[in-house]
Amino acid sequence: MKSTANRYGTVAIILHWTIAALIFVLMGSGFRAAFMLDDAAKQAILKLHVPLGLLLILLTLLRLLWWVFIDTKPQPVAGTSRPQFIVAKAVQGMFYPAILLMVASGMTMMAMSGAGDVLFGSAPGTLPDFTRYAPRLFHGLGAFLMIALLALHIGGALFHQFIQKDGLLRRMWFGTN
Repeated sequence: MKSTANRYGTVAIILHWTIAALIFVLMGSGFRAAFMLDDAAKQAILKLHVPLGLLLILLTLLRLLWWVFIDTKPQPVAGTSRPQFIVAKAVQGMFYPAILLMVASGMTMMAMSGAGDVLFGSAPGTLPDFTRYAPRLFHGLGAFLMIALLALHIGGALFHQFIQKDGLLRRMWFGTN
């Protein structure tokens, strides 16, 4: 259940991969909705996107609480250089404010534009032009920040797996190895 010095625990692994899957679904649905011209199709996508964004922030907060109050992270993989460790911690740490930026700007955009009422029933109609609202800029920039963080995080994991061959990915996957 809890992490050891060499491996992440079951709860941490489930949270990591669930949050990762949510981020990919949210990125895909967000970019799809941003370029969608058909209002009904855009509404259908956003009816999924918005609640999943709220689920993401809840799971992210749960993950933070898990690390702060219940579990401790494993030691760095043997052979990890100080610069690698610093970059890895910086990238991992930046996910939290990036997720907060995305959810806060998305919620603010929904509230300011009235789109939440259109999407969830109390005001039938078409969606507003989100580009007219300031939070849209932050939501868009946050998406590109998230892409950069994902590229660095996944790139680092693949570097460990295929170049350093140090078994880093086994620590964050299900099983006993």
